[in-house]
Amino acid sequence: MQTIILKIGTSTLTRGTDRLSRGKIEDVARQISALKSRYRFIIVSSGAIATARQFIELQGGTPIAVKQALSAIGQPVLSKIYQEIFNDFNLKTAQCLVNYRDVDNEKSRQNITNAINVLLENDYIPIINENDTVATDEIQFGDNDKLSALMAALLGVDLLVIASDINGLYDSDPNQNPDAKIIPEIKDVAPYKHLEKDSDNGLGTGGIRSKLIAADICLKNNIEMWIVNGFVDKFLEKAVAGEVVFTQVKR
Repeated sequence: MQTIILKIGTSTLTRGTDRLSRGKIEDVARQISALKSRYRFIIVSSGAIATARQFIELQGGTPIAVKQALSAIGQPVLSKIYQEIFNDFNLKTAQCLVNYRDVDNEKSRQNITNAINVLLENDYIPIINENDTVATDEIQFGDNDKLSALMAALLGVDLLVIASDINGLYDSDPNQNPDAKIIPEIKDVAPYKHLEKDSDNGLGTGGIRSKLIAADICLKNNIEMWIVNGFVDKFLEKAVAGEVVFTQVKR
């Protein structure tokens, strides 16, 4: 049975709005339920800050400190929403908060691996998020793209799927160029580094840059990665079946 890390960004979880979409989380749960006989799943989920923002507004502090505080408020709420919706599909979830220091430290790496393996062996779906209350890198730049790739490398999974708000990586900004073409396959990120200037092309918080960083990590660790449009209903099932276009990163 293959293991897939599914990274779900804030834009996907909110369907591009300012509110969390329970319908999109239900769509994810329904797909995992349909595919669980063939794959084991780990989720890397953003959305804690967006979850808190839809019902509270904080005062004082720097913008980053406010986001950290919102994350502290929103994370348990988001975890509860996942648990409630996934339970409807007989799926069990577990919350895992990590940061980059955990990935860099050998002892922490082993602890993370051991814990997640036990969860998988007992049919739990680990839901991983950056611990934004104590770390700020993902808040500012990556929307968990890099974290999902680091987790994929650490755990040696078979596939990383990044659900974004666009069909994949394009040869130019599709919002500015109607003739932009999707790049179906990437074997090396170097030829596409020039695209980083179009970092606000709709590819979530981190834009192209964070996707290319994630792709480079996966390529170096021989892990296949897909960038798919998470706004599409049944996006993962359709990608697995080859029914939608997306960008595939592999050697």
